[in-house]
Amino acid sequence: MPLFWKPYKSDVTAFIEELKAKKPALEEEQLAGRALLWDKAVDREAQKRYKAARVPQQPYVYQTQAS
Repeated sequence: MPLFWKPYKSDVTAFIEELKAKKPALEEEQLAGRALLWDKAVDREAQKRYKAARVPQQPYVYQTQAS
């Protein structure tokens, strides 16, 4: 390894580091945006009821049901 060896840093990594240096609150904003859309409490009991109430689809949808 040469004496003045410099570790490689990709353009993308350099851009992200520069962006974070310019906007220190960026990560908090990202977490707030994620919480707004994705981090929701899941009602497991309602999910169970929805699955239980589901009607299975016929193999061929346009076939009339034979009684």
